[in-house]
Amino acid sequence: MRAVTTLSVVVLASAGIGHAVLAGLDADIARIDPFKDMKNRPIGGHGMNVLLVGTDGRDRITEQERSQFHLGGAPCHCTDTIMIVHISEDRQRATVVSLPRDSYAEAPNADGRGTHPIKLNAAYAEGGPNLTVRTVENMTHVKIDHYLEVDFVSFMKTVDVLGGVRICTTEPLKDAYSGLDLPAGTHTLMGGQALEYVRARHVDGASDLGRMKRQQRFLASLIERATSSGILLNPMKFRDVTHAVLGSVRADKGFGTDELLDLGRAMRSFSPSSSEFATVPVGQTDYVVKGIGSTLKWDTAKAGALFTNLRDDKPLTVRAQRAAPARTVEVAVAPQQIRVQVQNGTPTAGLGKRVDDALAAAGFDTTRAPVAAADRTVKRTVIEYDPHWDRSARSLSAALPGSELREVKGLGPTLKVIAGADYGAVRKVRSQDATQGRFEAVTGDQVVCT
Repeated sequence: MRAVTTLSVVVLASAGIGHAVLAGLDADIARIDPFKDMKNRPIGGHGMNVLLVGTDGRDRITEQERSQFHLGGAPCHCTDTIMIVHISEDRQRATVVSLPRDSYAEAPNADGRGTHPIKLNAAYAEGGPNLTVRTVENMTHVKIDHYLEVDFVSFMKTVDVLGGVRICTTEPLKDAYSGLDLPAGTHTLMGGQALEYVRARHVDGASDLGRMKRQQRFLASLIERATSSGILLNPMKFRDVTHAVLGSVRADKGFGTDELLDLGRAMRSFSPSSSEFATVPVGQTDYVVKGIGSTLKWDTAKAGALFTNLRDDKPLTVRAQRAAPARTVEVAVAPQQIRVQVQNGTPTAGLGKRVDDALAAAGFDTTRAPVAAADRTVKRTVIEYDPHWDRSARSLSAALPGSELREVKGLGPTLKVIAGADYGAVRKVRSQDATQGRFEAVTGDQVVCT
């Protein structure tokens, strides 16, 4: 989640800035060797692939910042965010692909023979940058050319140096865990509040998948801020930005001043429309693995197609957007991100399965195992939900016209539908954000404030 700030330096360096301005930059960057002794790596494609890893880093936060920005607890020395940034060979496009941290992964064994199951973010704790790179390459078959690692400190400093980043939301965003509390509207977020925004995981049922979408929106807005304000054309201001970011960064030995300048010269006309964002398609949101717990299992076919495009240096975005069918209702949270358990609240045999099938066909992530409700005399269909997932509940309610919303504290992320005698049919819904829950990508200018 902090790694997004580094991308602005990687892809937005001004062509007029030279070695004199970036003098000492290499000395600021802590060097590591994530590619040591790596064998049987994927064949390199066209363009450049950078693995961006956001680490906890709260051991470098002051006590005041811990309290103010809800950063309590001991540092976990783990990866909160993992992204592949692909820079096209012609340096005209940057593609950011978010890899869910709870993804089910097969990590290569230390002896080089076989793999073992693991959550993707656990690779860092087990084997550091080296195992993280090896695991990502094993999962994606994309060769990683460079590695950058960022923490909380560089994130907040960079946003502050840029003078804040503008964010828009059509609905209030509140997360007691991260401290985020934004009313609907447009806001300019400074470092600490921006950190709350990109850390929020409990805004709705989309959890970490929703958080990745917000991170991508934030990055697009950060790029807009950097390119539209003239900051990158001011050598002294650019120096301040680069030192704010790279003073807290670890990178491979091959990524330094020359590489930054090369990218800067090539991408002098870069803008939000030159960037595109996608998330690895998930096929199963509650894939339970013994000894690991609940994980996210990728959709093999869709993920394979995405990474093939990346290797072949092809854009992921399609500019023409199809309009929603007239009978489809737009909702805040995509049905693919809403987990649902169906109960039959009537004596009608098979009603639970009919409701489950209809919701699944409409895109909802149902358990596919409907059960009988304790009360079999329910007249009006009920949706029970945890208040932390109220936006998901309202989106589900739109698909079940006439249903009753019932708040149940502590219920968790899985919403319950108790089918009543009034059940008729499921109405099709789609997210206001066309990218949620689907293998699609957007360009930066499509998601920034208008």
